[in-house]
Amino acid sequence: MIRNVFYSIIVALFVAGCGTGKLPEGELLYTGGTVKVTDTSITKKQRRALQTKLKDIIRPVPNKKFLGLRPKLFFYNLAGDVKKEKGFRHWLKYSLGEAPVLFSKVDLEYNRSLLQNFSENNGYFNTRTSADSTRHGNRATAEYKVIPGKQYKIKSVQFPTDSSDIGKAVRRTFGRTAQKSQGREVGKVREARKGKGKRKSGGRISGAGRARSLLKVGDPYSLDAIKLERERIDTRLKERGFYYFNEDYIKVQVDSTVGKYEVDLIVKIKDEAPAKSKIPYKINNIIIYPNYALNQDSLTKIEQYKDLTIVGNDGLFKPRVWDRTLYFQKGDLYNRTDHNLSLNRLVNLGTFKFVKNQFKEADTLGNYLDAYYYLTPLPKKSIRLEVLAKTNSANYTGSELKVNWSNRNTFHGAELLAISAFGGVEVQLGGKNNGFNVYRFGGEASLTWPRFISPFRLKSSSGFVPRTNATIGYEFQNRQKLYSLQTLKASFGYSWKENVRKEHMLNITEITFASPENVTDLYQSQVLENPSLQNIIEKQLIFGPTYYYTYNTEMRKNRKNTFYFKAGIDLSGNLTGLITDADIKKGDTIKVFDIPFSQFAKAQIEFKHTYKFSQSGMLKSRIIIGGAYAYGNSDKIPFVKQFFIGGTNSLRAFRSRSLGPGSYNAALEDGLFIPDQSGDVKLEFNTEFRNNIYKFIHGALFMDAGNIWLVNKDENKPGSQFTKNFMREIAVGVGAGLRFDFNFLVLRTDLAFPIRKPFLPDGQRWVIDDINFGSGSWRKDNLLFNLAIGYPF
Repeated sequence: MIRNVFYSIIVALFVAGCGTGKLPEGELLYTGGTVKVTDTSITKKQRRALQTKLKDIIRPVPNKKFLGLRPKLFFYNLAGDVKKEKGFRHWLKYSLGEAPVLFSKVDLEYNRSLLQNFSENNGYFNTRTSADSTRHGNRATAEYKVIPGKQYKIKSVQFPTDSSDIGKAVRRTFGRTAQKSQGREVGKVREARKGKGKRKSGGRISGAGRARSLLKVGDPYSLDAIKLERERIDTRLKERGFYYFNEDYIKVQVDSTVGKYEVDLIVKIKDEAPAKSKIPYKINNIIIYPNYALNQDSLTKIEQYKDLTIVGNDGLFKPRVWDRTLYFQKGDLYNRTDHNLSLNRLVNLGTFKFVKNQFKEADTLGNYLDAYYYLTPLPKKSIRLEVLAKTNSANYTGSELKVNWSNRNTFHGAELLAISAFGGVEVQLGGKNNGFNVYRFGGEASLTWPRFISPFRLKSSSGFVPRTNATIGYEFQNRQKLYSLQTLKASFGYSWKENVRKEHMLNITEITFASPENVTDLYQSQVLENPSLQNIIEKQLIFGPTYYYTYNTEMRKNRKNTFYFKAGIDLSGNLTGLITDADIKKGDTIKVFDIPFSQFAKAQIEFKHTYKFSQSGMLKSRIIIGGAYAYGNSDKIPFVKQFFIGGTNSLRAFRSRSLGPGSYNAALEDGLFIPDQSGDVKLEFNTEFRNNIYKFIHGALFMDAGNIWLVNKDENKPGSQFTKNFMREIAVGVGAGLRFDFNFLVLRTDLAFPIRKPFLPDGQRWVIDDINFGSGSWRKDNLLFNLAIGYPF
């Protein structure tokens, strides 16, 4: 009896999954269409390629299948009639489910014409197509037959031959390869632009001379290639001053009578193209409204600075701001690149709420344009209050209050002055560190100039404003029952972008001064048991340059593969150590302000890759490799510059800063608290599969692996040194989580557990066989819950 009921349920699910359970009366379920290309005049490879492309064209798309079933139809039918526009049944029917695609929605003739047009647009001019359908019970399919004939190819490409400005300009856009296809040399293209003044930033090469036509002799005829070629010509003409030109003014005539299965393409400018579209324009006056409003007073003050006319400034901005930002100068030939770069730089200043640009024909002799820039500033001063709540895998829970004040035009040169103050507390409510709370407060001031400030002349020709940054900050941290630490930081350097993908950050110097206070007897007693703790409470003076390079394509949302790469180097005390011949092996250290300065080199690279399966599904991976080496005046890396691992954004199956170094196990220590574990070498790998579950809810499955090590042997931490057998000491954790993406905030929950513990004896480190979710003791020792803000990487 039970077996019969079970079989009945399976049959019901199968029928519902196939989508034939519930259909409107007289309707058939459309299960898809087939396209068959049958023509021996083309190769088998061509037939397959054309067949694949044609199949993607036919509409509608049938309900998706999985293992022979249509699960979305099953959920659609399972939900039944839904009367409310919300609730579980509505979600089940319209989010998880999908309405059946009916055969009555299939237009055979329309699809046949699509196949005909596509074939002809790709050079198969003699194509014959037909369409039919077949019924199978209450399902139906469509069948299309295509006989394309031989594909036509390009025999020659002819360009305008007249001596007009537009004719010569169009010829130049094709490059030398295309010009030779006419059997003559039209002329060499010279695109090197003469840099004049500051706003040219060293003189750029526009690149038009390197362009090549997309219409090449011997290639198959393609309407898409012709459309792209029109766009390309229009883009190049915009670089040559043809402001009013449009791609619609270009036509490409096709002559298919010149040979067997060959065509001539004749590129022409349409007769109806406006006269001004055929003339190159130059820049005349440049007028800037730096404090623009719709109710602008016509009697506002007008001032002249070089070739710039500034209206209504009233001392708000120094005129040199525009000289550095705008690329155009009076008399320059209009080009779209300088047009866009100028706008990008104005927006990138971060000072304006609205940026609007307009070109008008100048009221003067000749072909000239007046350039107008209408700029509406943001409020000069602003204040923002932030309240943060945070937790980490070390069971610390806390909050932070932060106040930020900013002035966007401090010295009337679009400088940004930002001052912030913060205070926070972190409390561990349970565990070995219970009662060792952390209290923090401090502040930071930063000043950013939208230019390079240097004794040497530095230039940037990108659309992003280069920046000079100066920062100073102070933090007081009190680790209750242990010690207090005062940290003073300062830096001066530059940041600039080559383009939207490449970014550089160079700090000429970064200074960190750390001074411990109020070290308790309790902490001193622990230092006797674990001498490495002394490193934390030593006075530290760190100074030297840092450099970071970032390459990022993650902003390209429509790509299946995107990449992120960041590499950085941190040098401290190297020049000072070289001058003073510092060598700690001599038994003494060189001091600055009575403090031994740190001398080391540190490098780290981070690489991230994203592969998108669909709009909502992706596999994201990350690799981090880092190393630091102390020498000269130091025999160890300062604690604040060492590497750490574990926690909500690292190895989520291990508590924050509790893992390593190497196979060392800090949990075996008899101390009253668990100290942070640090290392000189770091290796980390993370991979995570993410997919949307429901609207703002996303799910994830992940695996994390890695560890940290010390360069030098530490007798108090056996197994911590980096050796050739480091791969045997890799920790591995896995888990699953939910991400609640509210656009303005991402709340993340992860549940993780280790499957490889490097601190166990060699040969026993894989603990997959020990996994037992039903055991309370196993869950207590292994299962780790992480609550965090934002994605882990």
